[in-house]
Amino acid sequence: MTTILDKILLEKKKQIEIMLENDVPLQEHKITRPSLFDQLYGTEHLQIISEIKRASPSKGLIAAGVNPVVLANAYYEAGAVCISVLTDTPFFQGSFQDLAVVSDTVPIALLCKDFILHKVQIDQAINAGASVILLIVAALSEKELQNLYEYATSEGLEVLVEIHDSIELETALKMGAKLIGVNNRDLRSFEVDLSRTTEIASIFPFHEKRVLISESGIRNVEDAAQVARYGASAVLVGESLMKIGDVRATINDLKVKRGVITP
Repeated sequence: MTTILDKILLEKKKQIEIMLENDVPLQEHKITRPSLFDQLYGTEHLQIISEIKRASPSKGLIAAGVNPVVLANAYYEAGAVCISVLTDTPFFQGSFQDLAVVSDTVPIALLCKDFILHKVQIDQAINAGASVILLIVAALSEKELQNLYEYATSEGLEVLVEIHDSIELETALKMGAKLIGVNNRDLRSFEVDLSRTTEIASIFPFHEKRVLISESGIRNVEDAAQVARYGASAVLVGESLMKIGDVRATINDLKVKRGVITP
């Protein structure tokens, strides 16, 4: 059966062909941004990666007419540790232009969130000002993942490696990932279950120099407290923040104290 992820990756390959036809050379970084890893490692309180997300395959339009400059400023002033910008167009209505204007607006860590399959996408992310990219284990072979990871880090980027289960965690650890995100949303069905973070946290090597990030499904303080209790250093929040009225209050409320990991 064809899954949502299959459909996204098929379309992404078509987009990559167009990118390769119109490829532009790498440009110099516009500014130096703080390291996301350094800000998350050892933090006592849950940090917030705030996302600019116009739409999604599961929810349809979320905020199609959003002004990314206005929203990025609101996130920055509210104390977000990083801003995530969805750059996929067909399914999420984002763009590298969104990323570029956010890059010109705020000085904090900036994540290019996309389904990255080729280094040309990494080049586009760099040119648009990203300091972090997302690599999804479920979307890549182990060799592809390793090659893209090495290319991105060689260009000075940090890499958030996204996993969904214990097998994918092993892959991320083997390749040396320091920033590991658990997507609570199954990319095949798009169903959300926060227990994914709990399950991964129970086997996560917190004694090593790595950080765990919980992605998707964080709707309120109770959800934030749940993942923080098991050791997540940050949450990536998109839809909830896109719909909320008071961004500052919401981000502040989500910065709950991290719990103690129990065996």
